[in-house]
Amino acid sequence: MQEAQVIRSLSALAHEARLRVFRALVVAGPEGLTPSVLAELLGIAPNALSFHLKELSHAELVSQERHGRNVLYRAAFPAMNDLLAYLTENCCQGAVCTSADASSCNC
Repeated sequence: MQEAQVIRSLSALAHEARLRVFRALVVAGPEGLTPSVLAELLGIAPNALSFHLKELSHAELVSQERHGRNVLYRAAFPAMNDLLAYLTENCCQGAVCTSADASSCNC
């Protein structure tokens, strides 16, 4: 994953509402969710949700697919895995942190 993409991804997730949307889509799995279900589930106004979904799409963290009159949004699991791999490799040099006390972590 290129550094510019990592920055876009982290920037998109650095907002409470977008993080909540992304987490809901991850939990939903490959089936995804429609905007109306997401809005109701998270208590986010539809116009605000549309903005946040656009930002997550721009960061390539979510995908969308039209099914008739509905649009399904899904978490982009390959992008999420690439981001996690980048952070693990470049921020922790591959070290696994198993300590409950972060101050004693090797990463």
